[in-house]
Amino acid sequence: MAVGYGSALIVGAGSGLSASLARALSGEGVKLALAARSTADLAGLAQETGAVLFPCDASKPVDVEKLFADLDRGFGAPEIVVFNPSYRTRGPVAELDPAEVEKSLMVSAFGGFLVAQQAVRRMLPKGHGCIVFTGASASVKGYAQSAPFAMGKFALRGLAQSMARELHPKGVHVAHVIIDGGIKSERRAEPQGKSESLLDPDAIAATYLSVIRQPKSAWSHEVEVRPWVETF
Repeated sequence: MAVGYGSALIVGAGSGLSASLARALSGEGVKLALAARSTADLAGLAQETGAVLFPCDASKPVDVEKLFADLDRGFGAPEIVVFNPSYRTRGPVAELDPAEVEKSLMVSAFGGFLVAQQAVRRMLPKGHGCIVFTGASASVKGYAQSAPFAMGKFALRGLAQSMARELHPKGVHVAHVIIDGGIKSERRAEPQGKSESLLDPDAIAATYLSVIRQPKSAWSHEVEVRPWVETF
């Protein structure tokens, strides 16, 4: 079943989940735009998927406004928008650097709002579009010494819930995907003797496509994915 959309923007693109999602969408014939603070490492992925690259710090209103204005001028308003950025700082609450905590909130949550606002302004007149936010275990569980990440991810989840309730009746699908576990990558291999203990990014991408494909009569606003051996 086709995804039902012709173009997509992935914000916070990189070599992991974003790359798997870019390949999956490209395989469906979807025209791609990839945005990241630095696009230097995305040249190979862009060539492979035919994606257009845009520099953007999602935590800065000026950058996000410019990103969508640049899209309007050439690429066109994306029908799918995936928000992946997050920033993590760890430590005891009494010792956390307030500037680092602020950065975590600005990237993980405020950036999600900025990108979603620009996307929604373009989707609402058409009554058509899909916005997917990438969550984490920290979206629902605040771990010790990880308060800033939990604060940002809890806020992003709240944004997604509020948007879904507002926008679903207007034809814009909003979904939040909780990735409850570590993601396998070249830098993060599975421990010896613990096969399938990490999520395969291609498998996560397949879940995103499944959500994006959902017909209006059965939209999800939140989906969880985790390895079958992960406790929860």
